[in-house]
Amino acid sequence: MQGNGTEVTAAGIARLAGVGRAAVSNWRRRHADFPKPVGGSETSPAFALAEVEEWLRTQGKLAKVPLRERVWQQLAGHPEGPVTALVHVGCALLLLHDRPTVWLELSAGSDARLAELLPTSLDQVIAPRFGVIRKRAVDTPTAAQLRPSAPLLRGAAELAAELGARKTYEFLLGRHLDANPRQYTLTPTGLAALMADLAGPAGTVLDPACGTGALLRAVAAAQDTKAIKDQHLYGQDSAPELAALTALRLALHTKATVRTAAADTLRDDAYGNLSADAVLCHPPFNERNWGHDELAYDPRWEYGFPARTESELAWVQHALARLKEGGIAVLLMPPAAASRRSGRRIRADLLRRGALRSVIALPPGAAPPYNLPLHLWVLRKPAVTAQPAQPEVLLADTGAFTADSRGGLDWQAVRGAVLDAWRPFDRAGTAPEQPGLSRSVPVIELLDDDVDLAPARHLPPPAAGGGAEQLASVRDRLGETLRLTGDLTPPAADPRQPTRWPLTTIGELARGGALQLRTGGNGGHARVPVLTDQDVLAGTAPSGTLHESDEEPVLTEPGDVVVPVLGGGSIARVVDDATAGAALGRNLALLRPDPAALDPWFLAGFLRGTANNRQASSYASTATRLDVRRLQLPRLPLEQQRGYGERFRALAEFEETLRLAGRLGEQLVRGMYDGLTDGTVAPD
Repeated sequence: MQGNGTEVTAAGIARLAGVGRAAVSNWRRRHADFPKPVGGSETSPAFALAEVEEWLRTQGKLAKVPLRERVWQQLAGHPEGPVTALVHVGCALLLLHDRPTVWLELSAGSDARLAELLPTSLDQVIAPRFGVIRKRAVDTPTAAQLRPSAPLLRGAAELAAELGARKTYEFLLGRHLDANPRQYTLTPTGLAALMADLAGPAGTVLDPACGTGALLRAVAAAQDTKAIKDQHLYGQDSAPELAALTALRLALHTKATVRTAAADTLRDDAYGNLSADAVLCHPPFNERNWGHDELAYDPRWEYGFPARTESELAWVQHALARLKEGGIAVLLMPPAAASRRSGRRIRADLLRRGALRSVIALPPGAAPPYNLPLHLWVLRKPAVTAQPAQPEVLLADTGAFTADSRGGLDWQAVRGAVLDAWRPFDRAGTAPEQPGLSRSVPVIELLDDDVDLAPARHLPPPAAGGGAEQLASVRDRLGETLRLTGDLTPPAADPRQPTRWPLTTIGELARGGALQLRTGGNGGHARVPVLTDQDVLAGTAPSGTLHESDEEPVLTEPGDVVVPVLGGGSIARVVDDATAGAALGRNLALLRPDPAALDPWFLAGFLRGTANNRQASSYASTATRLDVRRLQLPRLPLEQQRGYGERFRALAEFEETLRLAGRLGEQLVRGMYDGLTDGTVAPD
């Protein structure tokens, strides 16, 4: 089923065979009949997928290529590139989804016949689903364009028989986005859902910078079945491939009317006459070439002509211009847009006329760029005959819900805090003050020389360290923890001669069935927390999130041993009842011992040996990688293992108590500094 043009990299070969990349390099050196490169570069060669699959099967290293992997490799190695392949696959899956019998009839013949007949059938699906609009993003591919894609389309249809058309497309699109993280600015699923919640129920929704369609997809998912039938989703993006992918993704996801256009929104608006119920937008940030010189007299600048450095305020006014009276717009904004002096006049007019209703500061890590605490602006288009503007605006700061270094965030907690503040304000125009979190601020207070809307500047701080009572509680807990640390300190070790045990490796134990070895993945469909390598290193609870895909996540169980494979640290963690059920994150290996053969604490303890880790590590120019299969264990009877396991368990408890003492100490010190500096704690 493979086309001759489908190529695969060494990393792809490793995934096909279920081995590491080092094994592929060894095969190339040791086997003269290993397929020769057909493309790529000297440092990253590409091989013909059909030749690789045949060689692996001949060598007994591959009985059958997994269907998902085969389809993905066909897509990634498509002669016209993966984006073109995704568009062709999306069109075919849409036909399969809407008219399955037509697809079965077309696919019964040869690849040439399939490519020749497919455009006519696609026309009958694409035109009704995407309409006839100016600059429509999805056009029917020709027979010549489809010919190289025929094997891929058959594979995708075969995969859809297992997963369904929608899940198949989400899987392939998710793999492509994960493989090219620098090419796309993505809106995380949790953030998209929050923005859809703030917009509320809406029949006509526009995203003028739709990207891969995350915001429109979240809106569709938030509506009930009856509402979806009457819903109209409009998207536009300057990148034609993104507008096409969004259209196909939405068409497979919802029965709503879908329209997407490929054009520069600010310079060439495809929906100039649209009056939407809601506009959701994650615009590009800090654009200088947004059309400042060409658009000086554009009627959209109702609140003032944006400066060249204020592209985000151009997007804000575009969103308001496409709303009907009373419609809601929710935009993701950089924090500088709330305070730059060049935008103060537009911000002031938005406030005076009641268009800007709320500014919500998100924690760092909520969306790219992950180092900034981005803002959400919630706007409502005033009626032409409106009374004087609403006297208050809601400012909220969710910075207390701190993200970890890899962007993991408790979106449920953030969503709850934001909506608990927004919904009463939206109903009544005011809301109770929550120190440190939200405040309904009179507009007159904000109309000074700066018109600075940064929430943190206007919110009363929470009591230092949680208040004097909380500081006293932290101090008491710290004292108890320090006493417990003394009790748990390991006894003095008796000197003895080194013991020489007969050794075995993790790889040998896995082959013998004494344990199972699994590795973490990039995504999944289960809504569970993710145990990241940073969580394992810090000894903290699972804090990551899964990228949405149809891969099956590896879920932890009590007694599993989790080992980070990057960084060179000697760390192994035994999963307890509190951590069980979390998905295994990237750069982690999971060892699941057979209780009749291995004690988990014995296993984890010996894996932490410095010498053991050194002999199992390989070194690149920028990182150290651990080959878990090479880690060694002594061959000991189970009863003797348990003796070592009890000692290792006690050491782990001592280590965790030391960590807790450190965290409590930092909390007490920070609270005392804050209390002394804001006057809530006396110096004597």
